This record gives sequence, C-alpha cells and structure tokens, in this order.
Amino acid sequence: MRLYDELAPWYRLIDPVSDHENEATEIRDALREHVAHEQPTLLELGAGAGNNAHFLKRDFQCTLVDTSEAMLGLSREINPDCEHIAGDMRTLRLGREFDAVLVHDAVVYMTSVRQLEAAAATAFVHTRPDGAALFAPDYVRDSFEEEATLHEGRDGSRAMRCLEWVWDPDPTDDVYRVDYAFLLREDSEVRQVHDVHLEGFFSRSLWENVLSAVGYEVRRIRRSLPQGETDEVFLCRRP
Repeated sequence: MRLYDELAPWYRLIDPVSDHENEATEIRDALREHVAHEQPTLLELGAGAGNNAHFLKRDFQCTLVDTSEAMLGLSREINPDCEHIAGDMRTLRLGREFDAVLVHDAVVYMTSVRQLEAAAATAFVHTRPDGAALFAPDYVRDSFEEEATLHEGRDGSRAMRCLEWVWDPDPTDDVYRVDYAFLLREDSEVRQVHDVHLEGFFSRSLWENVLSAVGYEVRRIRRSLPQGETDEVFLCRRP
C-alpha cells in the first residue's frame, strides 16, 4: 500500500494531526470508564502516524505498534516520548499487559474472520484483568454505504489533492475496496498516483461473537462522525 510507504512524506497533508483531537477525546473518555487510576498504560495496535496517540499520551503512557516503518517514523516525530514497536497485530506478543488497548482503523486490514480472530486474541492477551479495549473499524457490513471523499492539503511548495473512493465490487465476500487517486504537486511538477487498498468488514454480530469468544465482555458505544453523524464501535472489558 503506497500510502503507508512511498507516499508517507505526504501523509500529513491527507490526514492532519489536528483532525484527531475530538476523536481521541472520545476514545480517552470511553477507556477511562474502566481505567481510573493515575498514569495508565495503553497499547495501540496499528498506530499508524501516531495521530490519536499525540492526544492520548496526555492521559496514558503509550506503546505504539505498526507494521510500517515509514508510519512509525512519522509517529516518532510527534511522539518522541512514546515507545514504538514494529509488529503485526495478528501475531504480536510482548509478554506484558496494559491497562487499555486501542485497535483503531488499521483493523480494517483484517480481511478474513481468521485474521480478525487473531487480532482480537492479540488485544486480549495484552489487556490486564479489569482493563479495557476499544475496537473502532471504519465500517461494519450492516451499515456500509459506498462513498467518495475529496481530500486536499498544502505545505509550503507542496500541494495534494486526493479522491478517496470506497466501494464494494463483490457483495458476497467480506472485502471492500478503497481507491485513492492522488495528484501531488511539488514546486512546478505534478504527478499522479493510484493506490488500491482491500479492506475487511463484518457484521456487528460477528464482531461481538469474535470479541466475546476471546474472553471480552463487549458492548457497543456511539462514535461521532463528520456532519453530526454517528456510528458504533466496540468497547470491551477483560474480566
């Protein structure tokens, strides 16, 4: 996926850190229902460029995991006080437990039930008893709708325009597709890049079954979206 590799130097233009403050506040408030003591620890699986962690580290001691070294590099720039680890949420085993675990939108790269089960198991073994985990996929099958979004950004002599098109080429499987069409201008030169991401989506009931099967107590909570809309994510407690 070129967005997380060769296009990483452009990433802040498509996904600015400042856009994540409100969501990070909601994540903090949800996790704090189960984590009340001072200086709690948090493990984020699929932390990407560290945008949520930039705000969560005010309340949590954060350990950030991602498969992309380029994205970890971006995160280190804004979160030098956080621990960074290269790892896969399906197989990671750190041998320690955390007060809270966050699995944000990177979980959409689990494109089969087996992969989703593996990610849930990783989160569970890293959650301390009475700790909490939050799973926040971009979409669930029950409410999926195709959409196209235009992103734009500017940074000095660089400018970016991006069309993000989310669609489902085969409604019979558990995978949808996201096409990114980038126009990247640097000084007087413009180039175009097409990037394709295949992502998984599952029903709410399947999500709840998978999370319950690894040992979590699961409930749905509301999440705010742009234009005043909301959806549901999964807040879990490890008994």
